[in-house]
Amino acid sequence: MIKRFFEKLRLLTKDRDLRNKVFFVLGALLVFRVLASIPIPGVDQAALNSFFASNQFLSLLNVFSGGGLSALSIVMLGVGPYITASIIMQLLTIISPKVKEAFQENGAEGRKKMSNYSRLLTLPLATIQAFSFIIILQQQGIIAQITGLSLVANIVVVTAGSLLLMWIGELITEFGVGNGVSLIIFAGIVAGLPSSIQQALVTYDPSQIPTYFAFIMVAIVTIIGVVVITEAERPIPVTYARQVRAQGSTAGGQTTYLPLRLNQAGVIPIIFALSMLLLPQMVFTFLQGVSNEMVSSFAASASAFLTNQLTYGITYFILVFLFTYFYTAVTFDPDNVSKNLQRSGGFIPGVRPGEATSEHISNVLSRITFFGALFLGLVAVLPLVVQSLTGITSLTVGGTALLIAVSVIIDLLKKVDGQVSLREY
Repeated sequence: MIKRFFEKLRLLTKDRDLRNKVFFVLGALLVFRVLASIPIPGVDQAALNSFFASNQFLSLLNVFSGGGLSALSIVMLGVGPYITASIIMQLLTIISPKVKEAFQENGAEGRKKMSNYSRLLTLPLATIQAFSFIIILQQQGIIAQITGLSLVANIVVVTAGSLLLMWIGELITEFGVGNGVSLIIFAGIVAGLPSSIQQALVTYDPSQIPTYFAFIMVAIVTIIGVVVITEAERPIPVTYARQVRAQGSTAGGQTTYLPLRLNQAGVIPIIFALSMLLLPQMVFTFLQGVSNEMVSSFAASASAFLTNQLTYGITYFILVFLFTYFYTAVTFDPDNVSKNLQRSGGFIPGVRPGEATSEHISNVLSRITFFGALFLGLVAVLPLVVQSLTGITSLTVGGTALLIAVSVIIDLLKKVDGQVSLREY
């Protein structure tokens, strides 16, 4: 296996087209990191660090901004607005049968149209988020008070930064290797490792060595769990009926299987859950600065309730669990699978074709998705549990970041391996 890995690596370095794709990805990510280091004007860095230390949700959100939020860079929103726009479009396919028919049942043309609408929706979402963040940060004293053209200029810059990242992500997907949006998030996680290691060294306490060792063991177990759950499949046997064709030739008669992944949704449910948690927290934080005392008091109470560690952890777990089922239902349609099997002469042994096959696949998918959803939810709240047990806050986003990093690496290795295998043939 090791020999085969080095053989693949050798082919990767020798193949000019594949090598150019890898260099394109690295160059695009370098541009992203340069943009993430350019702050917007008037930032009080000390107040910013204090605000992030007291708000674990923003620390988690910083992961999905690619690290740009912690520095209040011009790309501080990251690819969040684009992800939110994609979520809204997918929700519409569930709510409206007409939208589903227009986007999902028209093949590549429908997917292209859906992507275009997602891009258009990204603009107003990015503008709203940019305005909200700037106003909230002004209320917290992190950004200098600005009005008029200066405020508009900052909103335009932050919105343009988010659209630019969306474009870079799509370029990576089209001309590079792997999913561009996932790689941007991954690059932000990796870029934050040096500062996390530095913080751990500064706060090093010899009496905490057993705790650090426990953290390492938890990280190793989490990585193994992510790999196992990501690669796990539930095979459903499928048999194709033998068909007699012209001139006495036969086709079919083969037995294969339909692979159902234990975790069909990947890390998307965590991104969905964070997007849902973001909106009420932003609204209540914004309302705390209004002049009406009753509204301000209610907003402060609601914000404190949502940021309470127990409430936050339970809500986060439930949303991740539910969105795992939701995204699986969006991306995998048992009815279509059943119809395709019936058209091609395939059937599941012991199950009648048609509606019975669809129901059987749906039941199996529901059972295995339960374990995938449970795993994702536990990994998402694992850092919060560890923090409550140890009191150490430096690994608050460790579980989610680790899950994303490992999943992106697995997907990237598969894409590279597929490209190399294609060239071997």
